[in-house]
Parts: sequence; structure tokens; C-alpha cells
Amino acid sequence: MMQKPPMLDVSAALQVLLAAQRPLLKDDAIELLPTLAANGRMLAAAQTSQLNVPPADDTQMDGYAVRAADCVSGAARLPVAQRIPAGHVGAPLQPCTAARIFTGAMIPAGADAVVMQEMCELDGDAVLIKHAPASGEWVRRAGEDIRSGSVILAAGTRLRPQHLGLAASVGLEKLPVLRKLRVAIFFTGDELAMPGEPLKPGAIYNSNRFVLRALLENLGCEISDYSIVPDNLQATRDALRDAARERDLILTSGGVSVGEEDHVRPAVAAEGCLNMWQIAMKPGKPLAFGEIHRAAGDTAFFIGLPGNPVSSFVTFLIFVRPFILYQQGATASELAPQAMPMRADFNWPKPDRRREFLRVKINAAGGLDLFPHQGSGVLTSTVWGDGLVDNPPGQAIAIGDTLRFLPFATLGC
Repeated sequence: MMQKPPMLDVSAALQVLLAAQRPLLKDDAIELLPTLAANGRMLAAAQTSQLNVPPADDTQMDGYAVRAADCVSGAARLPVAQRIPAGHVGAPLQPCTAARIFTGAMIPAGADAVVMQEMCELDGDAVLIKHAPASGEWVRRAGEDIRSGSVILAAGTRLRPQHLGLAASVGLEKLPVLRKLRVAIFFTGDELAMPGEPLKPGAIYNSNRFVLRALLENLGCEISDYSIVPDNLQATRDALRDAARERDLILTSGGVSVGEEDHVRPAVAAEGCLNMWQIAMKPGKPLAFGEIHRAAGDTAFFIGLPGNPVSSFVTFLIFVRPFILYQQGATASELAPQAMPMRADFNWPKPDRRREFLRVKINAAGGLDLFPHQGSGVLTSTVWGDGLVDNPPGQAIAIGDTLRFLPFATLGC
């Protein structure tokens, strides 16, 4: 019988995972995508602007471009010499004249201020300027937003809509991104059935498949889904061996505990090596990490998640998410969950000796309420809740305590 190793604490376990990483930074892992198609992808190299934004001085307001020196009286009457819409270049502004100008249009040479139209009154072919503008008023200077030669997007940025807009604003038609991480997933347990199938006595529907696939999709992974694998050692070994081919990571759910019908852990030991097993956390203790040998002589990473749905969900957020982000080339700031200090509006008098991740909800008073049933099979708690409280081992919670809150919204779910 395999000797039971001591449980690792959460921080040490995460360091084991990250220390084993092989980030996708090789040239063959980089592809050039149209900027329009790069949403959600990881940027492989820093991007630099080759132009100023705006490229020339322009106006922030609809109004009149003037020389400030011509308007010091606060009641200047100036002939309107030209009209300049956005996208057009006006003629140089002659002294003691004004130019009708529209938001985003280039400031004509000779003008140094814009008076908003609300402070002006048309008088035939002239305009009455009822304001004494300062030089530079409502003028947006060339390069005020972006200077030519400046880095606008850092390597390791997960591209969001605003990033794509910024890239487009400096004319970047294509962006270098890392290829998608290739992840194979399968699920063990003869009790598992798929929605749409009759539910036989003793069977349950495989909710973990839906949760884990969606979480992987949110991280931009390329997924190979083996669905439910027969619950025996040979079938599990066959699935691991096949899944390891041309995939970066194999993710499983179930079969990593110590029961006679838990075949994933011995299958991993037979097809590769098990580097870590059992974490001092609740829910989610039976989490396994290792590598599966490939015919080429290298390995694919393996992470085995618990079968209970909340345990599977929480361990994915705490371990698999940062593991995948790191392998995709994410920066250190993106790996760590964005914790918020928040007030407890509940008591938790009997903490576990393991580090706990409690499902909670933000209430109308700005505090945290606790879901009444914290069992590892209560999936409703993850739908009801807004996030997790990261509670240290053995720490009781009383109303009014400040807690470390991890919002689901910052964990990709």
C-alpha cells in the first residue's frame, strides 16, 4: 500500500505547481492574429506605438477655434472664416477671425484655443465670443494620450476589448499571441450520467464536466473532452496515455482519493509520476499533481481534482487557474487572486484545522453572509454566493471580523 504523504498547505502546494511549469514562450507557440480576432488571448510580446495619439492638436469640444489674444475682452466679435469638421484640415487661422470647429477636428495653424459653442452667439457671418479663453483651452495636444515609441501593451496581457481598441488606435492590424493551451479532460465514476440520459438507481448527473469545461473556455484553452471514462485501472491508464499526446495538461475529476474504486492516482503512478497529493484545505483535500510520460520522451502535466462538485470547483480556482495562467505567460499580478477585506456578518465558531474556503454572499449592508450548508456537494452554494472567504486553519470567525474575500468575478467565473 502506498504510504500516505503529509498534507501540504495551500501556499506550498501552489508553489509546487508553479515551480514545475514550462511557460509557452517558444517561437513555435506564438501565432499572429488579426487584432479583431485576438479577444481573450495572451499577448506574447510587448507592443509599441509608432505614432502619437492624437496625431495632431485637436479640439475636445464643438465650438470656435480662435486666437486667445483676440478674445481678451470677453465680448469679441469675429468673422467666421472657415468650417472644420473632424477628419478635415483647415487653413491657417488669420488674426481676428474664428473657425467653426467640431469635436476631434485638428486645430488650424494660428489658433491656440477653442471656445465651446455654449459661450458663443452667431451674428450673421460673425460670431460673438462671450468668454475670454486661456491659451490651450479645450485643446487636446498631440501625443497627450500616447507618445510615439511608448509601450502600450505589456507581454503577458490577457487581451480584453479595451486592449484591442488601444491596439487599433495606433494602427496595429495584427497582434502576436500565444497559442491556446491544449487541455484534455475526463471524468471517472460509474455512477456518472449525462443530462438527457435516464438516471439509473445510484447514478448522478455529471455536473463537473459542465463547470470545468466552461472554466477552461473562460481561460482560452483548447479542450479535448474525453467525457466519462470507465471506472477501472486499465481504462484510466489508456485514457491518460492517449490524452498525453500533443496536450499540455490533463485534467481529471474524481478517482484521486484512497478508495478501492479510485483508479486515477495509481494510473498516474503507472503512466508517469505523482509529484503531489492531498492538500490541507477544505473543501478539496484529495487534489493530485504529476506528469504523464509521452512516447517522444517528454511529459504532459496532470492535475486530478476531487469528484465532489464544490471541491472540484474550488480547487480549480485556487490551483488550476493560476497554473494555466502561468503556463500561458501571465504576469505575477494576474496569478494571485484579488482579495478584498470585508466584514463578516456571521459567526463561524468551529473552524477546521485545514485552510477553509467558505461560500459567502455580499449583503445589502456591505458585509458578508455565509451559505448555511458548506458541504462539498452543495453546488447551489456556488450559484448563491458572490465568492469565497479564504479562512486560515483553525481560525474562528465572529460578527464584525475582517475577512479575506475572493470574488468569483475576479476568478474568471
